[in-house]
Amino acid sequence: MKAVRYHSYGSSDVLVLEEADHPVADAGQVVLRVAGTAFNPVDVPIRAGMVREVFPVRFPHIPNYDVSGVITEVGDGVTGWSAGDAVVAFLPMTAPGAAAEYVAAPAGVLAAAPRSVDLADAAALPSVALTAWQSLFEHAALRAGQTLLINGAGGGVGGYAVQLAKRAGVTVTATAGARSRARVQAYGADHIVDYTATPLPEAVAGQRFDVVLNLVRTSPEETAALVGLVADGGAFVSTTVPAPEDTGRGVRTVQVFARSDAAQLAELVKRVDAGELKIDVAERRPLTDLAAVHELAVAGKLAGRTVLIP
Repeated sequence: MKAVRYHSYGSSDVLVLEEADHPVADAGQVVLRVAGTAFNPVDVPIRAGMVREVFPVRFPHIPNYDVSGVITEVGDGVTGWSAGDAVVAFLPMTAPGAAAEYVAAPAGVLAAAPRSVDLADAAALPSVALTAWQSLFEHAALRAGQTLLINGAGGGVGGYAVQLAKRAGVTVTATAGARSRARVQAYGADHIVDYTATPLPEAVAGQRFDVVLNLVRTSPEETAALVGLVADGGAFVSTTVPAPEDTGRGVRTVQVFARSDAAQLAELVKRVDAGELKIDVAERRPLTDLAAVHELAVAGKLAGRTVLIP
């Protein structure tokens, strides 16, 4: 089969399209014919070797851990799934990934694919939507009637966070630049702060929020300022940087590391099919463009959530 792999850490030049062995379903696994796989920003530091202590990979490595596809083979011990089933999954991040024509996946991470969207586009859902769900409802314990500030709502996680919070009856203030403002507004954000025009602390001066969700890599000073926007007894949740542990005022701080959860993913799929959650795909590209997508991401020029199609 064809796959994009890298044989050593390095720049995007190490990503090469080449022949690779067709995966086989071990016990507890299935093999998927990949319909789509989504690029994630963390794919870049993993490929560069910057996070090898946390995400070590074996070479040659096939990247990409968000996938949608159709089951072609079922391994021993797998129940509930059959060849021909369309599925989505958040794959183990250091295992051979979905930047290929086929990928082996643990059956325990699978959810039936949404029926209301193109199967390839469904690859844009798993890890980012799970990150938003777990951040808001597991770690922040967000509930109806509360106020939420999302720093970085224009990204993949942020878009799902806005939608999920609004459906939960929460008042949402979101930061977004000109490129993503209309989309964030369409998701239902009550207030939008253009961080390129006015610094966030200045734009929300005098306000505090029950929950602040930080999806942007911030300096220690910027992080402290965000924590200062949390109401007494509230929560600061970050997917990027740790927060000070001793914040006072009863403020909880959590750094989130998302996990694959098939039951939660199935619930998110249900919401997509019910029209309650929109999957936004900014661009669809052939898998051969993966190195170019990495370059665009590094340059800050990626249009948004990008799905690659073998």
